[in-house]
Parts: sequence; structure tokens; C-alpha cells
Amino acid sequence: MTTTSPAQTRGGARVAVQRFGTFLSGMIMPLIPALIAWGIFTAFFIEKGWTPNAQLATIVGPFIHYLLPILIAYLGGHLVYAVRGGVVGAIATFGVIAGSDFLIAQVNATLPADNQLGEVNMFIGAMIMAPLAAWTMKMLDRLWEGKVRAGFEMLVNMFSAGIWGFVMAIVGFYPLAWLINGLMNVLSTAVNWLVETNLLPLTSIIIEPAKVFFLNNALNHGVLTPLGLDQAASSDAGGSILFLLEANPGPGLGLLLAFTFFGIGAARASAPGAAIIQFFGGIHEVYFPYALMKPILIVALIAGGMTGVTTNMLLGGMLRAPAAPGSILAVMAQVANNSYVAVILSVVLSAAVTFIVASIILRASRKRDLAAAELGTDSFSAAVSQTEANKGKKSDALSGLRGSASAPVAESAATGTAVADREISNVVFACDAGMGSSAMGASVLRNKFKKAGVEGVTVTNKAIANLDPSADLVITQQQLTDRARGVTPDSLHVSVDNFMNSPKYDEVVEMVRRQRGDA
Repeated sequence: MTTTSPAQTRGGARVAVQRFGTFLSGMIMPLIPALIAWGIFTAFFIEKGWTPNAQLATIVGPFIHYLLPILIAYLGGHLVYAVRGGVVGAIATFGVIAGSDFLIAQVNATLPADNQLGEVNMFIGAMIMAPLAAWTMKMLDRLWEGKVRAGFEMLVNMFSAGIWGFVMAIVGFYPLAWLINGLMNVLSTAVNWLVETNLLPLTSIIIEPAKVFFLNNALNHGVLTPLGLDQAASSDAGGSILFLLEANPGPGLGLLLAFTFFGIGAARASAPGAAIIQFFGGIHEVYFPYALMKPILIVALIAGGMTGVTTNMLLGGMLRAPAAPGSILAVMAQVANNSYVAVILSVVLSAAVTFIVASIILRASRKRDLAAAELGTDSFSAAVSQTEANKGKKSDALSGLRGSASAPVAESAATGTAVADREISNVVFACDAGMGSSAMGASVLRNKFKKAGVEGVTVTNKAIANLDPSADLVITQQQLTDRARGVTPDSLHVSVDNFMNSPKYDEVVEMVRRQRGDA
């Protein structure tokens, strides 16, 4: 059982990118309901909407130009310095928005009336300015912490936050607005160039492997979502293809179907259920372990992803707003007007191409996999070892997939099974966003405790960033264990390769049952 005792490990660049992506995700994911609401307003009431309404359409512009960036700013500031950071971050971000509008107005004054620049929506500005303002506020508060006379704390807190928000709003109005406008111009130009030169499908070479290794959030929430929202707001079609680069459920479905027909052992048995959860539930994480069992299958995911992007480019497929979670239901709910055929084809064709390529790979290695299974070799460990052998050297990323512990817990002399060195009463499933796959795993373990008659144990799910010392045992997917251990070093940690049905759940139940019996 890969249960680890408290220990600090170095996660390297992979963990750093994951942590950065999680922070960006923390600013975007809670706002998905607001993005959905904006998408509905757009779908119904703009000039080319289903039921055009000039009066209600006036909500669309201010919604995306002011409300969404300010909400992002508040969440970003809150992640750094709670409510105080959220308030200061929102104030500072409003300075960036106003500064951008001022710059655009200055440029438009020199341009003809029929060639005016549009607004720059400050999503990236909010994601930069709000955490900066909150962090600097936190540092300032430390300067006079414990030095304020009793009775004056509220006065100092209120005025210091107001004054610093004022200062940061001015900083946002002048230098930062100029920098963000320039950055948005560069990024938009780069995306337009990729589209015009038909090179946008090449982004799948980065996105698909990044998804499997949980490194996609920095790219998706840091670049694609802000650019997609800006593009959707300024597009005559009211949508953007960028929302489909990462959310397309087709490649994952194709991979899981290939395992359903041509896999072996536990992977084949669990693939049909995983396909339903991935395609309809939108929890893409469930197909990651299947790709990691045989990393060459990432080629199949890339091929499928490129097929989907190409289809959308040729036929004009796009979404009005981000589809989250990446369920086919969420995707179809956000399809821009007149794009249904293109989007459906992109999902079907990407799934078909991934299925064909993955099937060829699985069939080609079937004899070797069956021989390994007959020898009792764990297919996952064998695949990792074979990949390292093919590479010709050890790989930190592949070695980390085994979830090996840096310091195992004590073993019972009587049974030889792992035991915990602390009482387990609070079990937390943790994943990147704290929903979806971790909620599913928590439900599975909760039911196992109930069937085993174990009482007094709470099982919850959280985002890794929200973990706290109250967690006695933290369960994560193998690629995320290093990050979880860094947040709660005093907790016990269990790594699993699949939240749906890991044999380690039974070991956890037995470990806790023994604790209760011993007590």
C-alpha cells in the first residue's frame, strides 16, 4: 500500500507548473456559472441570437467587460489574502480596466470612424493585478502587525486597505494597462496567425500531453480562456474555437473505447464505466491512467485532438463560453449559433481517430502485455519500466507515477500490512479543482466504510490548494501526491492511479477497521 508518512519531497518543475495552474484555475473555475450565464445572454439576445432583444443585449457588454474581470480579481486576491486581498485586488483591477479604456479611446481618436479599435477585456489583467495587489497588501500589513494601539485596529485596517487599493489602481491605470494591452495584442496576433496559417491543430501536440500530466491548467486558464472570451465578445459569430482546444471529450472517449475492445485485465474491465463518466460526466481525469500505462498512447490523443481542431477550423465550430466540466452535455450547451454540425463532427471524428490509432498500438503490444500478465507482473509498473527501458535512462516523471513513498509507515508484525501511526478520522480526497474525480473517489470510499460497518470517519473532497492540517489521511492521484504532501506535510498520504476503483481503498478501510478494533 503506497501510504506515506509525513515527508517533504521536491516535486521539481512539474509540481511548480501544476501549482501555478491550480492557482489560475482557482480564479476561473468558481466563475463558470457566471460564464454560463453570460453565454446564455449572448445566445438569446444579441443581434444574431435566437431571440434578439436590443434592450437585454445591453447586458452582454458590461457583463464581460466589467463584471467578469472584477469577479476574477476578487477570487485572485482572495486566494492570496482572503477577503482583504479580494477587495484590494478588485479595486486595483478596476484601475487596469479604466486605464485600458483610456488607452483605446486615445488611439481611436486618431482613427477613422469606420476603423475603430474594440475594447480589451481585462481577464489577464485581473489575473496579474489582483494577486499582486493582494500580496503587497499582505506584506504591508506585516510591517505594522502588533504595533497598532488597542482600539485603533479597525481604523488602521480600513484606511490602509483603502489607500493601498487607491495606489494600486493608479499603478494599474498607467503602466500595467499599457503592458496588458500590449500583451493581449501579441497573444491575439499569435492566435490569429495560427488560424490564418492553418497551424492551430499543432497546439494539440502541447495540450494533450499536458492534460495527461495535469499541466494544462496554466495554458488553459492562463491563456486560452481569457483569449477565448475576448474573441467571443468581439466575434460576429459570438464564439471562439479556443474553448474547444482542451475541452473536447472526443480524444478521451476514443482512448477508453480502444481499451474496452482491445485492452486486457483490469484496464479493459473498467474502461466502459470510465468512458461514460468521462464523456457524459466531463471528468477527463479518469482516462489519464490509461494513457500513462502505455505513454505511446499519447500519440493517439494528439492525433485525435488535431483532428478535432482541424474539423472546427474548416467548418467554423466554436463555443460561446468555456465548457466546464468537459462533458459532451456542457459542450453542446455552449455551442455558438450555427456551429452544431461542426462541433458534433469534431467530437465524433476526434474520438474515431484516437480509437483507431490507440487500437493499433494496443493490438501491436497485446502479446507482450498478455505475457506480462501471465507472469503476474503489474501492467502499470511494467509499462513504466518498459518506457524507461525504451528511453534508455531513468525518468523522474515516470518514476513518480509509481507513487513510491519516501518513508513508508510502520507494518504490523502479525499481518504484514500497512498501519497508520495516527488515528484516522478525517479522510480527504484531493484533486486539482476539488470537484469531479475527487468527489467520485470520496463517494466510493464512503460507501466502502459504510459496508464495512466503520463509523466515526468523515470522507470529503477538496482542491489541493484548500487542504488543511485537519486531514488525517489525504488520497490523491499519483501525479498530484507531491503537491498534496507539500500542503499538508503532517498528514498521511495515499497515492492511487484511478479514483474510480482502486484496490487501495480496501486497504484503507482495513487499516481504519483495525484501528477501531484495537481501540
